[in-house]
Amino acid sequence: MDYTRPLAYASFYEADGDVYVPTLATSSPWDDRAQHGGPPTALLAYALQANHPRSDAIVVRAAIDFLGTIPRVPLRVRTRIIRPGARIELGEAVLSGRADEREYLVGRFWRIRTADIALPVTPAVDVLPPLPPPQPQAYFPGIDEGWGYGNAIEWRFCSGTLEACGPADAWTRVRVPLVAGVELDPLSRALIVADSTNGMSIELPLVDYLSIPPGVTITLDRYPAGDWVYLNARTRLTTRGVGHAEGWLGDANGRFGLVAQPLLIERR
Repeated sequence: MDYTRPLAYASFYEADGDVYVPTLATSSPWDDRAQHGGPPTALLAYALQANHPRSDAIVVRAAIDFLGTIPRVPLRVRTRIIRPGARIELGEAVLSGRADEREYLVGRFWRIRTADIALPVTPAVDVLPPLPPPQPQAYFPGIDEGWGYGNAIEWRFCSGTLEACGPADAWTRVRVPLVAGVELDPLSRALIVADSTNGMSIELPLVDYLSIPPGVTITLDRYPAGDWVYLNARTRLTTRGVGHAEGWLGDANGRFGLVAQPLLIERR
């Protein structure tokens, strides 16, 4: 894939008042009428931050529940602060259809006030693999370059690939803004790619097995610095039809977050 080639879309969403219209950049690899979980996860956080701004606090946990397939239709986000607090607060964001008001995603976000403190020990710094040079991108078997979400992100794998099963790690660069006309913020960079933990590390061929996450939880120490976000992912299976995908996030300064996804595992 030529990552210097212009994309057919300029953002994941276009805003029309309080309505967000998803572009092809949000599309799932299996059905372009549905959205990948990453962009709407980031949209919930974006709306919460926009409606309830705080310059002194960061999102330290995002717990997102997927209530069903997220269609690529005009959407609204409803937000509220459930537990206000000067140091710690809990906010909620709900994604629903503009036409039918059906709820598709519910997210809860803990925010913690930041402050410089002197610690008795020096925090550990993880050494991450270097950014690989540009590489041809292969997607899941049967998926071509037309996949919107996959195309909207540049993937540079250090190990593994979307084409093969098993653990993988990659540097990722989101190529378009989350919302048209709004500069992509660091939190969105992390949340857009975090939901790919399951997809990057699937252990069983997707032509034979389903691997469905009903949600994702992202825990953050800080927001990423720079354009590139590192994702290290693996999936663990059981013989009882459940499993989980786990990953961690990093940037040029080291590790900054964790990702966890429960999974339904089932033969097709």
